[in-house]
Amino acid sequence: MIRTLKPRTGGIRDKSPLLDILIYVVMFLMLLVCVTPFLYIIAMSLSSSEAILNGRVSLWPVGFSVEAYTQIFNYPNFFRAYRNTIFYTVAGTAISLTLMVMFAYPLSKSRLKGQKFVMKLVVFSMFFSGGLIPNYLLISNLKLTGTPLAMILPFAINQFNLIILINFFRSLPEELEEAARIDGLNYGGTLVRILLPLSAAALATIGLYTAVFFWNDWFYGLIYLNNEQYPVMLLLRNIVNGTTMVGEAGGVGERASVAIAVKSAVIISSTLPIILLYPFLQQYFVKGIMVGAVKG
Repeated sequence: MIRTLKPRTGGIRDKSPLLDILIYVVMFLMLLVCVTPFLYIIAMSLSSSEAILNGRVSLWPVGFSVEAYTQIFNYPNFFRAYRNTIFYTVAGTAISLTLMVMFAYPLSKSRLKGQKFVMKLVVFSMFFSGGLIPNYLLISNLKLTGTPLAMILPFAINQFNLIILINFFRSLPEELEEAARIDGLNYGGTLVRILLPLSAAALATIGLYTAVFFWNDWFYGLIYLNNEQYPVMLLLRNIVNGTTMVGEAGGVGERASVAIAVKSAVIISSTLPIILLYPFLQQYFVKGIMVGAVKG
């Protein structure tokens, strides 16, 4: 006698038909918490000083005005600073990903001699560093101060991201590399032609974190670079400091409201470009890394 197997019912979705609605409500509330401050800042940056002074701005601009953005864009060296930041971000991310892949792939092989010792050094350096003064002396002795390399090379390898990449390479099936070696590929060819195409999700995620770091960095630019080499974050910080002094000197009058608008415009100008990267990289966060990579 053959018994027909029926699909099981009575799961969570059957017992709780309102579960989907609850999930959407929670997600909508979280979206409001994240988006509302951003909309408020945009409204402040596009509102007139009179509306800001009277407290009439909420989530929509009142008395539409682009005076704050005009003041920022007319600031000396603003577009040069943006160009510097784009260069630091693109070059720094490319160099960082290249070095971390070249470092992580050998360390993912437990049969490599000295692999455990090098891993211990990586973990140790993640928790302990020389500090600001020894780092500055090192950069200075290497003749990197006053050059764009001072913003790129010292931060080319992030230990945390490196460990993530090492664990990712370890998770890839050994059969992939064995098949590649049978086809005549060496380790370099296996890495470039087989493993890297499967690593798009991991590399995109780590690349985004690295790009955000280089884009937001201003402190090391203040230490190592000249005025002409400043990144946009450092220049906008100087603008904010200047408007803060103007606002304090002007009390609670029109100057203070203009200072608030300029600060809001600075926030939008500095965060919007990097936010625009997320829609293009979102697919790599939700896509399975190894789907279809190995077929049994």
